[in-house]
Amino acid sequence: MSREPLFTRPFVLCSLANLAQGLAFNLFLHFPGFLNELGASDVEVGALFGLTGVTAVVARPPIGRVMDQRGRRPVILLGNAINVVAVGLYLTVDRLGPALVAIRMVHGLSEAMLFTALFTYAADTVPRDRRTQGLAMFGVSGMLPIALAGLIGDFVLARAGYAQLFGVALACAVAAALLALPLHDLPRPDVEREPARGFRAALRQPDLQPLWWITGIFATALAAVFTFLKRYVDETGLGSVGSFFSAYAGTALVLRVFLGWLPDRLGAKRVLFPVLFSLASAFAALAAARTPATVVGAGVLFGIGHGFTFPILFGIVVTRARVADRGSAMGIFTALFDVGLVVGGPVFGAVITLAGFPAMFGTACALVIAGTGVFLAWDARYAR
Repeated sequence: MSREPLFTRPFVLCSLANLAQGLAFNLFLHFPGFLNELGASDVEVGALFGLTGVTAVVARPPIGRVMDQRGRRPVILLGNAINVVAVGLYLTVDRLGPALVAIRMVHGLSEAMLFTALFTYAADTVPRDRRTQGLAMFGVSGMLPIALAGLIGDFVLARAGYAQLFGVALACAVAAALLALPLHDLPRPDVEREPARGFRAALRQPDLQPLWWITGIFATALAAVFTFLKRYVDETGLGSVGSFFSAYAGTALVLRVFLGWLPDRLGAKRVLFPVLFSLASAFAALAAARTPATVVGAGVLFGIGHGFTFPILFGIVVTRARVADRGSAMGIFTALFDVGLVVGGPVFGAVITLAGFPAMFGTACALVIAGTGVFLAWDARYAR
């Protein structure tokens, strides 16, 4: 019996739209450098990144409800329109203040809408028996921008300035909006048999709660790198944003393209625990780094960890959630990455201020190890 195809037209279009909006978003990996030029402290950098996350978290419940009731397309189209406006507004910023705060909030809203809706749309297109592999392949469209954005940002900033960087991000946001226009909602016959229960029901579902825990731990730890790696390389002179994120994303891409079938064949949770250990090891390597090569090596370990952890957790959530509640479940899942930014940004910024970058990365390492232990015990009763 032939297997259902992964690369359908809706899947490919959704992936391309996600690739373009991912480039627009990940070019802001360099944004802490811009904030530092404006005079922001590490705590203020963390707070501004966290503010974006707060806005996204607050927006997630209504986003999930709208997707379950009216479909994914309205959220995708509106999210792209808001994203174009938000990214364009960065070109007007020349100081810290209320205007920047407002822009960060609008940007957080657009990313909440796009991250949730595009990933939910992708989940709708993937065959059930190839779910983790399909979601891992879709995740390539999210990982590739991390590598490219780091390199593009290094290239642009070496020759021009942040205004030009924001201009490139704006062009990518416009491209994402155009690519998303042909996306239309797919049939969901199961929804007619089981009406949506809402955001709270998905949040309280017993077999999903351990996943909310470990996703929150994972997301909080990621804030250490996504918020402060730019400051780390500027402060220490070790490596570059481009070299780290290229090693990270390149490793994740290789794993997803050539070994994306492993979780479906071996069992998702059997693969999950080793890759979480790789993530913890990446933070330990950054804490102890003394050479640029070690930073690149940490990027490889980080790529192994993130490359599989995200699609595995994503796939298990989609499998356990009711089809009628998929929008709400994905709203929670993606919101946890913003919660991680909200919590991790200021906390890690404070650790840097008090004890330095090695202590901050060491804290992230300990968080992953402790959080994985709790998840291991909590989720033991569930097979997948």
